[in-house]
Amino acid sequence: MRTTITGVGPLLDQIAADQGTSTAALGALASVPLVTWGLVSPAAHALSSRFGMSRVVLISLIALGAGTAWRSWPGAGANLWLGTIFIGAALAVANVLMPAVIKRDFGTRVPLMMGLYTALLGGFGAIASGVVVPISIAAGGGADGWRVALASTAALLPIAIALWMWAMAQARRRDGYVAPARAPRASVGTKLRGTGIWRDPVAWLVAGYMALQSAYFYMLVTWLAPFAVSQGRSAVTAGFDTMIFQIMTIVGSLTVPLLLRGRARRWIPAVLPVASIIGVFGLLVAPGALTVWALCAGLGAGASLNMSLTLMAERARDSVASSALSGMSQSVGYLFAALGPPVFGALHGIDGQWMLSLLVLLAVPVAQVAVGAAVGRDRFVLDRA
Repeated sequence: MRTTITGVGPLLDQIAADQGTSTAALGALASVPLVTWGLVSPAAHALSSRFGMSRVVLISLIALGAGTAWRSWPGAGANLWLGTIFIGAALAVANVLMPAVIKRDFGTRVPLMMGLYTALLGGFGAIASGVVVPISIAAGGGADGWRVALASTAALLPIAIALWMWAMAQARRRDGYVAPARAPRASVGTKLRGTGIWRDPVAWLVAGYMALQSAYFYMLVTWLAPFAVSQGRSAVTAGFDTMIFQIMTIVGSLTVPLLLRGRARRWIPAVLPVASIIGVFGLLVAPGALTVWALCAGLGAGASLNMSLTLMAERARDSVASSALSGMSQSVGYLFAALGPPVFGALHGIDGQWMLSLLVLLAVPVAQVAVGAAVGRDRFVLDRA
């Protein structure tokens, strides 16, 4: 799913040249899906209560393919923006429901399965960042090049849809599922969970952690390639730098289940952002070693994403509460994260330098350490006991 977003950053210069706008202004393009996620995420819980989680995820995957095609469609420049909005809406629903699906189907193995899930997100996102520029060049460059490259980010969606449909069929066969004539109405308890979650202090801590890690990731995945080019690297090499950053998110996400087995699991959410801090500090003081700092930044970003999604499952007593928490925290998180890429770009545009942008980026994981120390306590949302 993440491929449709991570492939944009390395192509920003080409898109800007074709669309007649500045690369900094196009930083807003990276925020469009984040704003959409923030606005649409709360609806995912209601949709899953009405139609079922698995069915809604399937529809969102199909919608993601349609949005990707729309974004790459030749013609009006609005297609780029409207298609991106559609992509954001589809991703919002799937992103919210996947932690709840994992909570429902793998209750005793949440950290492990969340690690595998986030590793897949990071892995395929990394591939997209690394191949979009070569694909654009192979397609002839210019308008046709970047459009073909963006369309290619959905190449694996048909396989994902087919596998999801197969899994749904297997579940029906295993459980003896019979489709009801009409969907059941949401229970009073479900309605209360959907609304009360916005007043829960634990939920706001989870949302804060999600917001900070998301802002960090999307600022870097959008601007790391332009930063690398400014340091004298080619566009292809800069795309590979972004790919390395995202490959390390896989490693980071897979370390979380191991760390959570230890006695110090209470402090793990606060420790994970330290790698992110090291990565940005390195970019500030020694940008020539960009690859090393991309490794550190990716390690912290991947671990923090897995930790965020794990908290959405582990701070809830069941999949219904997890769905409500996921919708609320991702709504808050992505609306906050949407500020990241355009703010980063605006600060860079002030004088063409990177110091101000990187200082703001550095402040994000520093704040995440503080929130992580608070959210690490073993408590549950909507738990008044």
